[in-house]
Amino acid sequence: MTKLEAIIQPSRFETVKEVLSELGVEGMTISDVRGHGRQKGHTENYRGREYSVDLLPKIKLEVVLADNLVDAVVDAIVQTAGSGKIGDGKIFLYKVEEAIRIRNQERGVAAL
Repeated sequence: MTKLEAIIQPSRFETVKEVLSELGVEGMTISDVRGHGRQKGHTENYRGREYSVDLLPKIKLEVVLADNLVDAVVDAIVQTAGSGKIGDGKIFLYKVEEAIRIRNQERGVAAL
């Protein structure tokens, strides 16, 4: 099993969610997060004053997948969340040793 964490633009989330659902991804955790990478934010003007916005809004998507789905899900996220511009986001992959469903103690892929 593999845990996938993707940091994406908020405007791309609904499209990514639909594509993942079509691939058979049944569960996911979503968080509203703020951060920056190489882009380091930007400056804006408000009422004649300039200020720096250095932490930009993003969506963090977390999914634990059976290993046979990982490549398809990564490709789907790259295709739907990518615009080719700075700030599209990142994907991180982690190995998961075990998953346990609390309700009935199912283990492994069955617990997903």
